[in-house]
Amino acid sequence: MRRKDRQVYDVMDLEMIISRSDVCRIAFADNNMPYIVTMNFGYSGGENRVFYFHCAGEGKKLDMISKNNFVSFEFDTDHKLYGGKKGCDWGMKFRSVVGYGNIDIITDHTEKIKAFNIIMDHYVPGKKFIFDNDSVNEAKILKLAISEMTGKKL
Repeated sequence: MRRKDRQVYDVMDLEMIISRSDVCRIAFADNNMPYIVTMNFGYSGGENRVFYFHCAGEGKKLDMISKNNFVSFEFDTDHKLYGGKKGCDWGMKFRSVVGYGNIDIITDHTEKIKAFNIIMDHYVPGKKFIFDNDSVNEAKILKLAISEMTGKKL
């Protein structure tokens, strides 16, 4: 990052940005063709830092994962427009997290339920849910193991 004064280093600060974000953008690549998808997510912090996503059972992102499961991701939140007298005085304050890692499809039933709970807890903290076994078996859950991530604040 060029502006080190804007970089977020602390894991707790990175996790705060993630917790305040509504969606995650994931960038896939296949044969020099980038593809970005905006998805709902859940985050498991601590020692085993991973993201979980729920998606349709077929589609372009699953096709791309089967060819190349190395992806990058991005979150942003706390947007605030500021201005001045001149056009170049305007800008946007925000906080963001970017990073990369490997994304895989989860097939284990118990891990899928764990992932569903983590995803739901991101949007409805503290509420307990019951998941139908047939729905869990049919669901596609993606797990992104984080290799590296960094944050930025303006």
